[in-house]
Amino acid sequence: MAVAREGETESSQFAPTLPNTNDPSSDASNTKGFSQTLQSFADREKVQHSLFSQTLQTPVASENERRRDWVLNVPEPPGLLSNLKISFKKTVLCPLVNKLQCLGKQPLPALISILIVIFPPLSWCKEYNVTKFKRDILAGLTLASLCIPQSIGYATLAKLDPQYGLYTSVIPPLIYSMMGSSREIAIGPVAVVSLLLPSMIQKFEDPTANPIAYRKLVLTVTFFAGTFQAAFGLLRLGFVIDFLSHAAIVGFMAGAACVIGLQQLKSLLGISNFTNKTDIISVLTSICKSMHTLNPFSFIIGSSFVIFILSTKYYLARKYKKLFWLAAMAPLLSVILSTLIVFLTRADKHGVKIVKHVTGGLNPSSLHELQFNSPHTAQVAKIGLIVALVALT
Repeated sequence: MAVAREGETESSQFAPTLPNTNDPSSDASNTKGFSQTLQSFADREKVQHSLFSQTLQTPVASENERRRDWVLNVPEPPGLLSNLKISFKKTVLCPLVNKLQCLGKQPLPALISILIVIFPPLSWCKEYNVTKFKRDILAGLTLASLCIPQSIGYATLAKLDPQYGLYTSVIPPLIYSMMGSSREIAIGPVAVVSLLLPSMIQKFEDPTANPIAYRKLVLTVTFFAGTFQAAFGLLRLGFVIDFLSHAAIVGFMAGAACVIGLQQLKSLLGISNFTNKTDIISVLTSICKSMHTLNPFSFIIGSSFVIFILSTKYYLARKYKKLFWLAAMAPLLSVILSTLIVFLTRADKHGVKIVKHVTGGLNPSSLHELQFNSPHTAQVAKIGLIVALVALT
């Protein structure tokens, strides 16, 4: 058969030639040929073994060479500008190009998907029902009861009129409710930023001597802060927070809470002459020097409602689960009750400071109050960048 012949032919290449015993004259030549055949077979086995060894050693050698080259010639990491370009291309350009292509092929579905991206409530409004609406009403009332006194306090920290705190607690949540994607996030002013603004801006304008110029600089700073934060969002720079450790963030929040608490001692103790500095040593020194001007009525009223808020939050709400609403409404109840007590006892005639007049109505446009031609514009832009980073943190 052909197969058997092929096998015989292939095996005959490696099989030694046997000597012909019928021909005595060819013994020497056959012996020589037999030794040559054995030698060629051994040489061929050595060559194949060498090739097989090289094949096994080549990946290890190449891997070791690649690792040595990488250690000796470390590639340079991409710079910040290249990272920004890559991030902007992935998050802005590519989705925009895809949306435009889909808009050209299927206009209506593409337009609906674009609107859902801009206005996320369109994606879940179909599943909205009366039960969820009732819960949202309760949550809105709870947050409103907290935001009203809290926003007035933030405006006081920023050395602004109280209505500006109310403005910032109404307009941003309305915008975010239509364009936001998170159900839990709170939008509005924070205590750290409210305390940071006067500590940095009063170097240029005194809020007591020239409140109008001070207010204009604050509005300009907030404009720059909003612009920087919008840029952070477009460029997807949220990864910057990944470089902050959890310990650093916790320490920052704890330090900010201490500073804010010390600043509130001015109102709690009714001290009139108080330092504008925020460090602990300056604040404690100012308190010790002004103890003779302490107002006992302010201290009694303030301490009473601090105890009331803490007791409802950490005792009543935990012991009696049905009174959870009391802990949520405690700040608003404190404002209402303290207002009635001050009004009935005429405590403002005895040195207790009150908010006085609050301008009513919706907030007017402040575009005409932005100061872009001020000699402090560069410093104001730097403050806006710092405020944006602190708010992001």
